[in-house]
Amino acid sequence: MMKAARSMYHWACDAGHAEVNPLVGIRKIHRSQGGATPWTPDDLRKFKEAHPTGTMAHLALTIHMFTAARSSDAIWLGRKQEFESHGSRWLGWQPKKRGAAFVEIPMAAPLREAISAVARIGDAYILSEHGNPFKSADTYRNWFRKRCDEAGLQGRSSHGVRKALAEILAEEGRSEHQIMAVLSHTRPSTSAIYTKGAERRAIAAEAMRSISGFSW
Repeated sequence: MMKAARSMYHWACDAGHAEVNPLVGIRKIHRSQGGATPWTPDDLRKFKEAHPTGTMAHLALTIHMFTAARSSDAIWLGRKQEFESHGSRWLGWQPKKRGAAFVEIPMAAPLREAISAVARIGDAYILSEHGNPFKSADTYRNWFRKRCDEAGLQGRSSHGVRKALAEILAEEGRSEHQIMAVLSHTRPSTSAIYTKGAERRAIAAEAMRSISGFSW
């Protein structure tokens, strides 16, 4: 409605029917719907029971849980993003989302095991039934949502796993900067301090160590 009214007044000013556009400068009204529902430990258990180790669905869940990757990044993450640092295997990538910070995190043992367990290997970790990377994030989200439905988890999504990881890290006592480094955020909620470069890597390593020993 605001967009239509703004256009109407713009036309009226050009046509000489009005002298000013009273809607210029009024911000768009946004009401948060709460976003994706964070997964609970019981949700994770149900999904893994329906999709055990070795399935592509289990690998997809593990990637979201131990990298916090958004769907737009999960569909292309693969072995090309792996590198060695300080005697361990890491993942490093630039998220597709505009303004997101570069991510570098150590590969937790459950993630390495899930990657090794799948039979299909390609340019990306997560492959479709045809053995190819997903062409779009929307196609992948639909595929993942179907896997959730198969596990009896209606209303769950891949983004909800990312939110669950953030909550787990917070409950484990991780700082805002540590969570920022893992989730590719660039601004904490209470300050404008940024963490970059080697500091981000060290912070991410410390954050991920708190969940690296989870029974998966």
